Amino acid sequence: MDTKRAARYPFLRESSEFAEKNSADLEQLMTSDLYAPARNRGRERVLQALEGSEVSAVELTNDYDRLIEVMSYPYARMIVSQVGDRFLTKRYALSEAVRMNKLLVKEDNSTLLIVSEELGVSSTADRDGLIHMKFPDYLMLASRLNSVEWKLINSDIHHGIVYLPQEKFSRLMQNALQDKIESELPLMTPDEFKNCMTGDVTCVNLALMDAKMKMSPTNGEGMKIDYLPPCLVRILEMSRNGMNLPHSARFAIVTFLKALGLGYDDIIKVFSESPDFDESKSQYQIKHIMGDLNGSEGYSPPECKTMKTNGLCYNPDTLCEQEWMTHPLKYYRAKSRNSKRGDRPGPKGPEETH
Repeated sequence: MDTKRAARYPFLRESSEFAEKNSADLEQLMTSDLYAPARNRGRERVLQALEGSEVSAVELTNDYDRLIEVMSYPYARMIVSQVGDRFLTKRYALSEAVRMNKLLVKEDNSTLLIVSEELGVSSTADRDGLIHMKFPDYLMLASRLNSVEWKLINSDIHHGIVYLPQEKFSRLMQNALQDKIESELPLMTPDEFKNCMTGDVTCVNLALMDAKMKMSPTNGEGMKIDYLPPCLVRILEMSRNGMNLPHSARFAIVTFLKALGLGYDDIIKVFSESPDFDESKSQYQIKHIMGDLNGSEGYSPPECKTMKTNGLCYNPDTLCEQEWMTHPLKYYRAKSRNSKRGDRPGPKGPEETH
């Protein structure tokens, strides 16, 4: 058993076997002082996901420290499950996956194949250092990557097999682990252990509130008209003037306002300013876009290129024309930050928009 690998990739069967061999079960993890460091590290994993979008990778030289690292993983998952927030779940899954990706690019082929098998991806390696994976697996994991290098035309495919360098293969495994974690959470936590977790769950809840505030385009201050991009200003004017908005425009304004933190009541007020407003006709469409009808997160606002494709890019200004300006929410953030600094209106670099 490779205990170093078990600690580095705690989702492996090898990790579970390592814990079982050392009689480390759920009750021990939750109640024993011996595993207090694992509980602390588990809480840290979740907090790091909120604070920096990446769980730190630590080098561990002895089996006790490696066991603590292994046991911190299920504890972190239990915290995320107890909090029960979709944003946290996705953030945590991504952070664990990014951590794995950075480790995986330096591994030998044996570990690469073990990890990929655990993630449900069949793969092999050749003497040239290329990893082979089946085309359907590649398509499923690469479809969300928008960079040109991931397009099929730029991929090395022969007879249904895709040939990838280790770096690109590891990046796809990041997507695979992220999907795996998201699909497995939330976990059911036995009632007798919930009280043991109260302090850590409260700590994470507070950090979550702070993170959401910081990541909100409005910084918790509510929407300000002066920061809206020209395209959204024009759509709002069209709505107020009773003009017939195409579905793409309604979709854009609803998703954008939702991303700014507005709820259904606030968004319906925007549409109610139209002279021919009929809430009975608008209610279903708005709630569907927001995700209120099926309990989902709803849709994300379209990027600038989508707005242009749909003919909704109205009156672009100098800020819109910056090379890094790719999304209406980036525009809003840039305008907001410029205003707080007392800057004159004008373009800022991409570092100002994230």
